[in-house]
Amino acid sequence: MRQFLLRAHDAPAEPTFSLNDLPGDGGRMDLLCRAVGAGLFTSHGIRDARVHLVVGDVTVEFDGETARNLNPDARSTAARVRDALDSRADAIGHQPAEVSPGVKLYRTGLADTLDRLDGHLVQLHEDGSPLPEASPPADPIFVLSDHRDFTDEEATLLAERADDRLRVGPRAIHADHTVAVVHNWLDTDGYTAYGE
Repeated sequence: MRQFLLRAHDAPAEPTFSLNDLPGDGGRMDLLCRAVGAGLFTSHGIRDARVHLVVGDVTVEFDGETARNLNPDARSTAARVRDALDSRADAIGHQPAEVSPGVKLYRTGLADTLDRLDGHLVQLHEDGSPLPEASPPADPIFVLSDHRDFTDEEATLLAERADDRLRVGPRAIHADHTVAVVHNWLDTDGYTAYGE
């Protein structure tokens, strides 16, 4: 299964942000929600993929296999994130709160979420090796940041744990575009074949 983990740096970990101001009051929640959409949606369906949003000390997980009634717009995705943040008290230890079908909240930050996930960890970063020079891994977990760079502590953590560090192109692009490029790379077996 394909997984994407996005580290949010400015998004509030409380359900108090306005759905009418996702870039400002939501701390670039618009960008995060577009990345969730890029991770899950195809033109007429939902991918068998997971997207994990790490916001402060919690992680909101979207599972394409079990998700129901998700819409591809940022505002409705942000409403799901807000609902998830509002269910923090229902998550006990490492047991998640079930927010809605396919949406869970874990009371775990970046390090604990990385511990929980199983797969080939790939940090996506503009200083990584070019994507076309790598082979698509089995069970990949792609880790990327929002509009901010990883903190020094996060960069150290990822340097210790990542199996690869890759970049998707010669220029830095938005997180949602990065997710779409990675999906295309995987869909074409590393840009070598177009399958079904």
